[in-house]
Amino acid sequence: MEEHNLAVTRTDTTESVTIGVLALQGDFEAHLRMLERCGVNGKEVRTAQQLQEVDGLIIPGGESTTIMKLMQRYGIDAVLQQRARAGMPVYGTCAGLIVMAHEIEGYPQQPRLGLLDVAVARNAFGRQVDSFEIDLPVPKLGDPPIRAVFIRAPYVTRTGEGVEVLASLDSKIVLVQQNNLLGGAFHPELTDDLRLHCYFVEMVRAYRRQQ
Repeated sequence: MEEHNLAVTRTDTTESVTIGVLALQGDFEAHLRMLERCGVNGKEVRTAQQLQEVDGLIIPGGESTTIMKLMQRYGIDAVLQQRARAGMPVYGTCAGLIVMAHEIEGYPQQPRLGLLDVAVARNAFGRQVDSFEIDLPVPKLGDPPIRAVFIRAPYVTRTGEGVEVLASLDSKIVLVQQNNLLGGAFHPELTDDLRLHCYFVEMVRAYRRQQ
């Protein structure tokens, strides 16, 4: 599988891309601020038409069943599946990772996008009161470790062929990449560390160069 060795903090602003943030639930505004700090245009996405106007998409946290219901209501899910399978980068955080997964353990009937070849366990680190922050090594992002915020977080229990594990916590997989798809169990938008967002920006730039 192609390697993605990019330790980034702020991206090259000479190459313009627009990255959408699904603005149906969750702290999408925090993701938009991170993208601005990375030097790129961020756009709130609430409709299928708005999704057609971006070069990549971030699916923020929230409640995974609600996110999927809203995507289905507004016709976003089918367009997103089509664009992601055609190579558009997508990054899901927390509930975003859940809706991207092929399989949700214990919830076989829960609607999902089925883009990322992983199985996930919901709320696997405990309830809201069990939320925590930790320094998480992510070798591809270099040193120091990133500050990771886990809030009712899932983790990955199975990875399919071609899925690269980027970070684990106590043997639990919490950050993965499969080609143009990036999924994380935690909330980088709640910290000051830009590296994961800027890493995703570089994925989007690479996609744009291929168009």
